[in-house]
Amino acid sequence: MIDTKHIGRQLPSTTFEVEKGRLRFFAKATGETRPEYIDEAAAKAAGYRSLPVPPTFLMGADLDAGIMFTLLDELGVPIGNILHGEQSFTYHAQVCAGDVLKVESRIADIYQKKGGALEFIVKDSVITDQNGVKVMEARSIIVARNPKEKAA
Repeated sequence: MIDTKHIGRQLPSTTFEVEKGRLRFFAKATGETRPEYIDEAAAKAAGYRSLPVPPTFLMGADLDAGIMFTLLDELGVPIGNILHGEQSFTYHAQVCAGDVLKVESRIADIYQKKGGALEFIVKDSVITDQNGVKVMEARSIIVARNPKEKAA
């Protein structure tokens, strides 16, 4: 069982610059063909400062930093036992290439269902830009399967 003493735990923050090449790669990988996501001149003509960040791009930030993998290891949760449970986003400001973002996350909740066969880790994140402006809030829920526990 995951110890609920970790509820409220602040995770290490990560800071990164949003790179144009990475945005173009993401657009290609997700099938985005609108010119403002690929061509900087088209982005500026559309009113953006530079290439805009697509909606789900920012969720890769703490994955890239390895924060969640380190946390799962510390909690004793084998990576092979996890499932993606849920994600939600609240956007506050447009992010573009060149912005430097800081991701700060904490464990908001840990709970179980089915007699401990499923444990849930709720992680809340706040992302701010180089000016300290909150650009996004996110919540992700990781489900840990415990095959030894009996489902109720």
